[in-house]
Amino acid sequence: MASVDLAPVSLSVDPVRRFPQLLGGLALYGTSMAMLTRARLGLDPWDVLHEGLTKRTDLSFGTAVAIASVAVLLLWLPLRQRPGIGTVLNVVVISFTVDLVRAVLPPQHDLAWQITLLTGGIVLNGLATAVYVGARLGPGPRDGLMTGLATRTGWPVGPVRTGIELAVLATGWLLGGTVGVGTVLYAVTIGPLAQTFLPLVVWRRADPDAA
Repeated sequence: MASVDLAPVSLSVDPVRRFPQLLGGLALYGTSMAMLTRARLGLDPWDVLHEGLTKRTDLSFGTAVAIASVAVLLLWLPLRQRPGIGTVLNVVVISFTVDLVRAVLPPQHDLAWQITLLTGGIVLNGLATAVYVGARLGPGPRDGLMTGLATRTGWPVGPVRTGIELAVLATGWLLGGTVGVGTVLYAVTIGPLAQTFLPLVVWRRADPDAA
């Protein structure tokens, strides 16, 4: 598959398409997170941490997401990463949406519904990731941490991401976050899913020579 250009581009370029795409992708991402938490079969590493924080405090899940996101953004400072509008809205929209959907979607106890929410949540998460990243309006806090560390250290992105997520997963598990089959399924499928969806939704500059 050909590489896809994901370099951030100013919002002044094609805002009519790209801004709604960004907002829609982030809202879908928050929805997918809520689905995975209600499936109760295991969460992705960052949500294991978020859930662990909620169990140790009186914070809502969305508030825990927002606090963790701001903490990650502070780590951008020594890495000289620059946030974009997509970075800021990532924090606001996802944290709001996940709480909103969790308020209307109860925890599931029937295995069939748990599996449905788990698989649907993972597929939706992969699509949502492609949609908001494809708008090219700035990385999310966690994506920026990964790329910033890789740039500053010279290490490959893959090992950097793995190291971050293992550390986050271990911390969240120690705090009481849910680790299960969903954690493993998410880990092995989210990359291929996002890669499959991304070419379909990524914003590309119009070719000035096109008819």
